[in-house]
Amino acid sequence: MGIRLGCIADDFTGATDLANNLVRAGMRVVQLIDVPPAGAGDAHVVGAAPVVDADAVVIALKSRTVPAADAVEASLRALAWLRAAGAEQVYFKYCSTFDSTQAGNIGPVTEALMDALGAGFTIATPAFPDNGRTVFKGHLFVGDVLLSESGMRHHPLTPMTDSNLVAVLGAQTERAVGLVDHTAVTAGAEAIRARIDALREDGFGIAVVDAVSNDDLVRLGSAVRDLALVTAGSGLAIGLPANWGFEPSRAAAQLPPPGGHAAVVSGSVSAATNGQVREFLRTGRPAFGVDPLRIAAGEDVVGRALAFAESHLAQGPVLVHSTEAPDAVRAVQDRLGAAEAGELVERTLARVARGLVERGVRRLVVAGGETSGAVVRELGVSGLRIGPQIDPGVPWCAAVLPGGDTLHIALKSGNFGGPGFFTDAFARLDANATALPDEEARS
Repeated sequence: MGIRLGCIADDFTGATDLANNLVRAGMRVVQLIDVPPAGAGDAHVVGAAPVVDADAVVIALKSRTVPAADAVEASLRALAWLRAAGAEQVYFKYCSTFDSTQAGNIGPVTEALMDALGAGFTIATPAFPDNGRTVFKGHLFVGDVLLSESGMRHHPLTPMTDSNLVAVLGAQTERAVGLVDHTAVTAGAEAIRARIDALREDGFGIAVVDAVSNDDLVRLGSAVRDLALVTAGSGLAIGLPANWGFEPSRAAAQLPPPGGHAAVVSGSVSAATNGQVREFLRTGRPAFGVDPLRIAAGEDVVGRALAFAESHLAQGPVLVHSTEAPDAVRAVQDRLGAAEAGELVERTLARVARGLVERGVRRLVVAGGETSGAVVRELGVSGLRIGPQIDPGVPWCAAVLPGGDTLHIALKSGNFGGPGFFTDAFARLDANATALPDEEARS
């Protein structure tokens, strides 16, 4: 049997965020790192058709900030693999803050997928109320403020200065973009479908959809069950599994028992991650700060970080981070250039992560989308089995390392998680290992 839902995510933490919501709704989910070759992760190929032991597959790309043409090419490769695997519906996942530029990549990828699927219409909503992302009258809110007034207006790569998603997406697409407003959404699935039909008749090809609660997303999920393509943040995932009869089950999140040392690698510069680093330091736990200027000067920052970590691993979680306040980040970018500074840090933290695993770390938290992508590639991880949620949008996952050991890893978007996330994550993993009865695991 083919997979039910095939998902294409434009970054690594966003992929696990999406997979987490699908698991919570009862689907067994495998996340693959890029379009997999034969034998990658839990997937293999029989003849020309991939076979996956899961109800849904999420293919994680690194396409959010690459040139639009490259994002389109990668997304179409992922689509071809998912269609060969039998995906009945395709889900294009982007960030809940709609990270993009006027040139894309959300619009160009959406239209390329529509063309490839022969889809005459699709929807778009980054709403994720559990993490404070809501859409009302087509405008995106982050908590209680408009997107354009949030910290995203200062994002170094994709500054979001317009909260009107109809306008933002319309600037990136050739198709006309309309709105399914909250009045229709609260009226239920039939009203949403009627509004979609009306927009199609009026020549619209895409509609931004309002959603301010999980109930809105559940209604929307039911309404779009017949669309070949949906596009959204991870929030819509809570409303789709029921279309195939899935119900929430802890068995869907079962992972092997954890073991080994624990560590955190953080490359995010978001306000949330800054707070998590400060809280980790406040508790007196061991932490090593990575300075991009020292990396650029040729110092052996990786060696120093690993020597520090090795001396503390036996006592509990160790943090290696490059997280800094916005002013400090801008100062480094002014010296090195934004792209060069980012790549230096990503490469360094990825090498640190590999060294930590070589030293016995088997429980690893990674903070930051770009950092997460670099780490999983450095570790040779090709697939992840999605497990229990730590915080909204962030699950524990299990990966099989090239040598055969199991690594429990959490890939955290920079903006997600509470102040105590770094330590809470390990407690949640240990608690989950003993919380699932054997008979439920077999159900």
